[in-house]
Parts: sequence; structure tokens; C-alpha cells
Amino acid sequence: MKTITGQTFDEERALYASRDVEAINCHFDGPADGESAFKESADIVIRDCFFNLRYPFWHNRGLRISGSEMTESCRAALWYTEDVVITDTKIFGIKALRECEHVNIQNCDIISPEFGWSVRGIDMKDTNVQSEYFMMRSDHLKFDHVKLEGKYSFQYISDSVFTNCEFNTKDAFWHAKNVTVRDSVVNGEYLAWYCENVTFENCTIIGTQPLCYCKDLKLINCRMEDCDLSFEKSELQATIVSHVVSIKNPRSGCINAESVGEIIMDDPEAEGKIFVKKTS
Repeated sequence: MKTITGQTFDEERALYASRDVEAINCHFDGPADGESAFKESADIVIRDCFFNLRYPFWHNRGLRISGSEMTESCRAALWYTEDVVITDTKIFGIKALRECEHVNIQNCDIISPEFGWSVRGIDMKDTNVQSEYFMMRSDHLKFDHVKLEGKYSFQYISDSVFTNCEFNTKDAFWHAKNVTVRDSVVNGEYLAWYCENVTFENCTIIGTQPLCYCKDLKLINCRMEDCDLSFEKSELQATIVSHVVSIKNPRSGCINAESVGEIIMDDPEAEGKIFVKKTS
């Protein structure tokens, strides 16, 4: 493997089509303002590098990035790339990850609107994220100890598992399919409308009008806070170990709750069963 240490690159396609290259403490920045530094490259190792130019890792295979920084100017950093490991790195450019496969992200700081679209197979752990439209239309996601701030997250995702996470995000999980969320906090308005085969287990769910128009929805030992007009038109099985502000017209299934402030059943097609220890 060829090693490049302490150099600065700013020209267009500076290391285009590289193979078996390790870059250590290099800067990709400068007046030439060149794009696509490592485009069409393979088996690349990046350590302690700084990226301030656009599109550095398109069409890569076998990419390892650690201890590095991608600034706001480093937009669309990884597209059409597979077999990626990113650790201890700041990822701050918009649209940082798209159309990628087999990505592992650990202990990173991400500030990137429209991050992770159409990605297949991403493991993310011990990472903080700020993003809008995060992970849209992606599948086979596995997240653990991820904290997210943003809006419109996880829309149209499928076949994914989330554990020990904290998501502060409105309109999350819309149209999600085959998803499990465990031991997590999900705080945001209009959670998971139109989802199918989604399970929340040992979770805390916070916010108005959650979980409407769902099919095959399951809640297992979950808490709900400030959740009014919940479950409208949904087909579900739910065990809720807390008070629910209100439940409205569940289409079918069974809801068990500690208490419910108001039960609204004014739709003749609403046939869901609601059992509560105390109605208040």
C-alpha cells in the first residue's frame, strides 16, 4: 500500500482511480477548488485528514476513514460507494451518503441534511446526528445508541432494527416497513403514519397524533407521553404501560393501556378493542 503523508491537494480528481493508497494527515482544500479527489478508487485508507472540497468518494470500493473531518463545503461526500467503515469522524456536508452499500459508522458526529438516501445495509453506533429527511428510502439499517435531531426521518425505510436510540424527529418512519425499535425514545409529532409491520418494544413515544393509518403495528410494554388522537385507522396490538391522552378510531386489533383520558369511537369502521385499568 502506498502511503501519502502531510500533503495538500486542491486540483480536480487529485487521486482519481487510486488503488491501495493510505492518506495520513492530508488536506483536500485550496484555491483550485477541485472536485472528486478519490473518484473511482478502491482499497483506500484515510487517517486524520481534512476535506473541504466536493464529492471526494464517489464510486469507491473498500474505504476506511478514521479521525477525519468533512466540512460543510464537502457536500455529497460518499455516493455509489460500497464496503465503507467510518470512525471518529465529523461529517458535516449536505447529502453525505447516497446509493451506498455495506457501511459501518461508529463514534461519529454527523450534521448533514438529506443524509443516507437509498442506502442498503448500514450499521451505525454511538453517533450523534442532525439531519432532515435522514435515511430516506434505505433498507437493512442497524442502529445502536444513535441520537438524532431533525425532521422527516426514516421515511420509506424497510427491514431495519434500532436499539437504545434517542430520536427527536417529527414525521418519522412514515411508510416504514418491517422495522423494529427497541429500548428507545422517539419524540416527535405524527409518528409512523402509513407504516406496515412495525414494532416498538420497551420504548417511550412522545408527541401528538402518533401511529395512524398503520397495518400490523405492535407496541410491547411501551410508554406514551402527550399522545393524543393516537392510532386512528390503525390495525394493531398494543400494550401500553402508561397513560394515553386520547385514542381515536383504531380500525382493528387490541389496545391495553394503564389509563386513557378520552376514547373517541365515532367511525363505524373502527372495530379496535380498548382495555384500560382506569379511564380518566
